[in-house]
Amino acid sequence: MNRVELASRIAEKLSLNRQQVEQVLEAMEDEIIAQLKAGNEVTLTGFGAFMAKQRSARMGVNPRNPSERIQMPAVTVAKFKAGKKLKDELKRGAP
Repeated sequence: MNRVELASRIAEKLSLNRQQVEQVLEAMEDEIIAQLKAGNEVTLTGFGAFMAKQRSARMGVNPRNPSERIQMPAVTVAKFKAGKKLKDELKRGAP
């Protein structure tokens, strides 16, 4: 499912305009990104938590030349931890 399909499904469930739902999804995405950049965690109770984690520098392998080692810099990455409701629903299986 992509963003347009998600917006359409939500709009249908809530009897809203799809464009309005897309704007809400975009605003939500922008705010989550802004909070992660600021070093904050975003928790949607029951669904999960988004957080930014620092991945330390490390040595890697050059995919073009497997015998060559390359230095990979430290980087900040997004992480998601599933909440209880999401975990429970997935354990129950398909509807």
